Amino acid sequence: MHTNGMNQPDTFNIDDYLQQLPQRPGVYQMLGTDDEVLYVGKAVNLKNRVSSYFRGKSHNAKTHLMVGRIVRIEITITHSEVEALLLENTLIKRIKPRFNIALRDDKSYPFIYISVADQYPALQYMRGKQCRKGQYFGPYPNANAVRESLNLLQKIFLLRQCDNSFFQNRSRPCLQYQIKRCSAPCTGLITPQQYRNDLHHAQLFLQGKSQQLLHELREAMHQAAEQLDFETAARKRDQLSHLRQVQEQQHVISSRGDLDILAIAMLGAVHCTHHLMVRGGRVVGNKNYFPKIRLENKPSTVMNAFLGQFYLVGKQHAIPDEIIVNVMDTDTTAIAKAIQFQGHKNLRITSNVRGQRANWLKLAMTNAEQALVVHQASRESYMTRLRSLQILLDMDQLPERLECFDISHNRGEATVASCVVFDQSGPRKVDYRLFNIKGITPGDDYAAMEQAIKRRYTKVKQGQGSLPDLLVIDGGQGQLGRVMRTMAELQLQDLVVLGIAKGDTRKAGFERIFNAWSGAEITLPADSSVLHLIQHIRDESHRFAISGHRQQRARKCTQSKLQQIEGIGPQRRRALLQYFGSVAAVSKASIDELTKVKGFSRSLAQHVYATMRGEL
Repeated sequence: MHTNGMNQPDTFNIDDYLQQLPQRPGVYQMLGTDDEVLYVGKAVNLKNRVSSYFRGKSHNAKTHLMVGRIVRIEITITHSEVEALLLENTLIKRIKPRFNIALRDDKSYPFIYISVADQYPALQYMRGKQCRKGQYFGPYPNANAVRESLNLLQKIFLLRQCDNSFFQNRSRPCLQYQIKRCSAPCTGLITPQQYRNDLHHAQLFLQGKSQQLLHELREAMHQAAEQLDFETAARKRDQLSHLRQVQEQQHVISSRGDLDILAIAMLGAVHCTHHLMVRGGRVVGNKNYFPKIRLENKPSTVMNAFLGQFYLVGKQHAIPDEIIVNVMDTDTTAIAKAIQFQGHKNLRITSNVRGQRANWLKLAMTNAEQALVVHQASRESYMTRLRSLQILLDMDQLPERLECFDISHNRGEATVASCVVFDQSGPRKVDYRLFNIKGITPGDDYAAMEQAIKRRYTKVKQGQGSLPDLLVIDGGQGQLGRVMRTMAELQLQDLVVLGIAKGDTRKAGFERIFNAWSGAEITLPADSSVLHLIQHIRDESHRFAISGHRQQRARKCTQSKLQQIEGIGPQRRRALLQYFGSVAAVSKASIDELTKVKGFSRSLAQHVYATMRGEL
């Protein structure tokens, strides 16, 4: 039995998964147990980058530690490395993964800022909160791109970039005017109207409306080349390159829009819906959904069902200004009207989009297709393991429900039993159960397992739940024998039961597996798919048991000290916790602070103070 530590769950075959990864840019998320995001990274080539974590031998200690905790990997495909970088930054700031410590500098994206309220507005670099009045263009991937863009804009439009204190105290033009980087509005060498015209052209350019300017630069470059003025031609070529960098539309970041983009991909009878969330013009997250479809349906039908359940039924999700889908029909329009009826009058559901929205939709479709391929490969691998298990145990049919029990405690304290359930799709977490074990000798794992089995299957026999096709017990022959006697008392002797115990080395791959029917030990090689399946179920049960045990210990620690104080009932304990927030804060509180809690006189505060410090 396990009282401390936890092995990494064998949730997927990493070699099979790596084969399915695309050689495209994107963002990957390394997830551990309980879907904790361990690390977020970006890659020019997802397949090469993710594979390097599992095939390289020169990683540092932090990387080895992280890889040892990886249970699952999620990817998001992007159009370019720049988009991957921006999305990576967004995810890291929102999720704050524990292994992204080096990136927690809390820097925001850089912008180009125009102080439009001034008579002669300045064109400036800006990073941080957008608290100043004016126009903001961006964000941009890095500071160098912004500064190069400002330098180019300054040369083209001759707009000032100095701050107001410098501008207001000039009596003659500065050096920027002499090198033709500014039109010297500080000394009146340009009228406000002329300056505003130049500013207007710069704004149009920053908004992406700069085709005429690009055309003029191309003509100037070709003309200079024809005149053999190669220096001027090279300068015009560089200007064109910088202009394209500024003008390029970002697919992950935009200047506006609260949208949900939904794309469905279909492979046989299996569907995947990819949800791409855009808030304030920025992609803030994405998620894949694999709806269970009993009958094969066309994508538009599945999309309508998803829209109805996601936005109209149960817990309401945030409704954006616009929902973009890759398939829709007349029923989609009815769903839009239903959502509008709930008060979201400005909502639009569209599929025929152009420009940036079309790029977002294309991204969602690409991610849906990729997620479906990986999901199918993982599911086929899981089904192969189930078929191998069926053959090994000579079962009449493919097992549809598997259950596994484990016990967790710390020297007999806060004993908890877990029961996890797997079906033909993998873990079925809605059916997981925890049992707080009471009335046994502390540390008696056999008695704890017996109590959990009785409580679980007594309810099943009463019609509350289903019997499994296979029962797995985390324990050796002694534990297995106790379970079989308990099952006999419940008249469930025909149930297939396996026991899995750690071998002498207590290392993965050296487990001992016992068949309760025959009493024989089953020998499986370390690379056996059946062994991997049993390890997966055992490790998930172990993880769930430890989680329940820690929660119970935490509750006891929270309550124990306060419950030991005489004269303090549930209401006063609740008042203390509400005021101070935790038992630790109550322990550190002074007598004067305790008297501020409603219902606590000074004498009672002195009593609590003394008790919490062990003076009574």
